[in-house]
Amino acid sequence: MRGGYEVVDMIQPHEQWDYVSTGFQVPVSNSFTKPIVTDNRFERNELSEWVENVTKQLIDDLPETASDSLQAETTMAACDDINVNNINVSSLLMDYRPRKIARRSFFDGNNEEDCNQPNMCDNNRALSALDERGLSLITLLLECAVAISVDNLGEAHRMLLELTQMASPYGASCAERVVAYFAKAMASRVINSWLGICSPLINYKSVHSAFQVFNNVSPFIKFAHFTSNQAILEAFHRCDMVHIIDLDIMQGLQWPALFHILATRMEGPPHIRMTGMGASMELLTETGRQLYNFAKRLGLSFEFHAIAKKISELDASMIPLRRGETIAVHWLQHSLYDATGPDWKTMRLLEQLGPRVITLVEQDISHGGSFLDRFVGSLHYYSTIFDSLGACLSSDDPTRHRVEHCLLYREINNILAIGGPARSGEEKFRHWRSELIARNNSFVQVPMSGNSMAQAHLILNMFPPAHGYSLAQGDGTLRLGWKDTSLFTASAWTYAGSR
Repeated sequence: MRGGYEVVDMIQPHEQWDYVSTGFQVPVSNSFTKPIVTDNRFERNELSEWVENVTKQLIDDLPETASDSLQAETTMAACDDINVNNINVSSLLMDYRPRKIARRSFFDGNNEEDCNQPNMCDNNRALSALDERGLSLITLLLECAVAISVDNLGEAHRMLLELTQMASPYGASCAERVVAYFAKAMASRVINSWLGICSPLINYKSVHSAFQVFNNVSPFIKFAHFTSNQAILEAFHRCDMVHIIDLDIMQGLQWPALFHILATRMEGPPHIRMTGMGASMELLTETGRQLYNFAKRLGLSFEFHAIAKKISELDASMIPLRRGETIAVHWLQHSLYDATGPDWKTMRLLEQLGPRVITLVEQDISHGGSFLDRFVGSLHYYSTIFDSLGACLSSDDPTRHRVEHCLLYREINNILAIGGPARSGEEKFRHWRSELIARNNSFVQVPMSGNSMAQAHLILNMFPPAHGYSLAQGDGTLRLGWKDTSLFTASAWTYAGSR
């Protein structure tokens, strides 16, 4: 190992990938550019909507803004008689939930005479959607989060004992499963608050395996892979030497599809170099071997370099660059663990690399802010994802449980129990897109093309439309969500000096 990276030997891997599950990207003509959703409108999400309605019943006298509510949260900590039932949880939830797209009225389809009483339609719809037991679970979970936010750990511990006895991750309802996993993560938070900072070991093989299962049962990961591949393909047009830098390559599931297209380009295939980053050199080496063997079968000239470090721990000299290469940086963000380290260091290195294209796929959830801030956003976000899984997989489906337990719960736990500025010692960008826009002297947004939209359209056609996956295009981005909630946003950027 020299210069912080390793050139992977060209040897046969122990096991073969399931390339069928990754799918192959096909060239997209300009005739397939009609978006699925042209008015940016999503359907309502029953579980997420219900969570909103539950919080409305907690209190009537609420602050006007999020800043007022957060100030009230801090002030409450100094009171001798904290009553968690009277804290402004509802306002916090309404101000920090993920972005809704073209939100529809709760009263659509209802008789106007039924809506004379304040919140009557909302409450009736919430209670009819889920039973009273589910209502009490979510209410108790919200009260517990408020208790934790003001360091009332004894009261939080009491409520968590009750929640863990009432909610099961194998429950029939999505609400019960969400509460079970959130309660487990919050219990870890309470324990960590008593014992100090906790950074649990990560079984990367298990996480990567669950990630592949998630890729097979929902369109979210395929959306990230294929839309990014299309933007990279366009940036590599007529380039003979290309270099792809993947900031968290995992199993490299997205790259065979891109290799297949590059191998059949009309102008001929380029020489491809790839730098893959991750935490485990063993897994990176295996990924490199798999990619090399696939590239060899396509007749591609290919090199792979593994860096078992976070990008924020590097400088530009540790990433092997060659004169005349066209550089693409790919980053599929997730909440499983901190893949990059301090955001400002990552941004600084990207500026030094000066890539032709950066493909960024973000979860529409904030990793920064206070505990209650992160709790509110993640509750809406993950209730939506659980709802999407519940619509296509039965409650006893082992695949669904594997995704929820090995993937989604790990993200929830990382956000609530591990993450946060007070624990990591650093601030995280709320949204990378906003930071890139602010640095317009360094980076310029490249609008996602009609071909990228068509790629996403083809992906959604692989999943039953009745399940509620929706696609929207705007502000140069593509957004994929479940019903009315945007969950993943794809965007592309270029370094200003490379244009």
